[in-house]
Amino acid sequence: MAGLVKRGAYYSVRFVHPVGGRKILALGTKSKDRAELANRRIGKLVAAIQTGADLDEELTRWIAKLPEKLRSKMESVGLLKPSEESQAIALDAFLDAYVGRREDVKDPTKVNWRHTFRNLKAFFGSDRMIASITKADAKDFLIYLKTKAGIAKPLASDTIRKRISNAKQFFGDSVDRGLIPANPFHGMESSTKGNRERDFFVTQDMAYKVLDACPDREWRLLFALSRFGGLRCPSEHYKLELADVDWSRERFKVYSPKTEHHDGKAYRWVPLFPELRPYLEECWEAAEPGQVHFVTRSRDATQNLRTQLMKIIRRAGLEPWPKLFQNLRSTRQTELEEVFPSHVVCAWIGNSQKVAAKHYLQVTDDHFMKAARAQCATSMAPQMVANDKNEDVKVAQNRMVSHDTTMAVGDAGFEPVTSAV
Repeated sequence: MAGLVKRGAYYSVRFVHPVGGRKILALGTKSKDRAELANRRIGKLVAAIQTGADLDEELTRWIAKLPEKLRSKMESVGLLKPSEESQAIALDAFLDAYVGRREDVKDPTKVNWRHTFRNLKAFFGSDRMIASITKADAKDFLIYLKTKAGIAKPLASDTIRKRISNAKQFFGDSVDRGLIPANPFHGMESSTKGNRERDFFVTQDMAYKVLDACPDREWRLLFALSRFGGLRCPSEHYKLELADVDWSRERFKVYSPKTEHHDGKAYRWVPLFPELRPYLEECWEAAEPGQVHFVTRSRDATQNLRTQLMKIIRRAGLEPWPKLFQNLRSTRQTELEEVFPSHVVCAWIGNSQKVAAKHYLQVTDDHFMKAARAQCATSMAPQMVANDKNEDVKVAQNRMVSHDTTMAVGDAGFEPVTSAV
């Protein structure tokens, strides 16, 4: 009925379920004695399921004392049924309880979760029992997100994947608590990929036009911290205190609510870039006695600054770009990586090189212009390989340097001078 197998250091039981086919149950133990005992009991349980016989007293006591994790696994492979208590839990009640337990997460995260709550309740109904939601239901929910969940327009692909990820997280918690046997969202694609078509490089000329259109010094600082400091807006802006600026060492400390739960990632140091410094100094000099933070207009990190920034951008004579604040941060990282090593820039921006490559670094018009100007270098390469004489090589090198007088060689080398950072 059941057989013991070893996978690495841990034991599992392989069995044939009377109505479910071949199954394997990971016991999560390295002890052969415990594994053999569990194997015998699972064999008796499978036989009882097959014949419809009542469970004996020993087996009943063993099942009653099962650890929550093992019981959940046995439910997921059809050896046990979810308890009546779990079958009676409605979606609305479960989601409310989940968010109530999660005191470890920030308010913006809970705001994001509530968008998924709204979609789940709209599709399944608030009174739907969570134990009745199947994998087929989860796939139907995905179709709903793609076709009907958007109010004014269809949801973006990354938004859909994020909401599937949230749903997977919620239902995964119910599995861990033994409320349902398996996660109906397990295996569904939920990793955000980023829509690179919405990348936009905000040039410094554009940035200064927006700064000139800002209504006051705090808005100028908010924008400058995003465009020239690469800060996450608004959470990192609102955390910035007057005491966080080390003027003598020309750097300032940025506290990051998003990464503080990672070891060593509660804060980072960012240089006092020349483009940014005047806006910090302006707010520093205007600070009232006893003032703590640079930005005083609001302490609510969930406040939506997007609408007002769009008005400022239009006042500057520009069209708002996609992902208003994200593209400011992305632009700064792309700009800095032209000058400094990637690991240094990531330390200042507060992300990893993997994340930067996936979501931040952009290919700009300047990159194309530099490549076009350097075309002579690639076109000379075959000639330089073909001619093995030193004199021919020197002639080719001289042509590469003198081909375009605008590429004068000095301290900056062949590339156009990068703006001060």
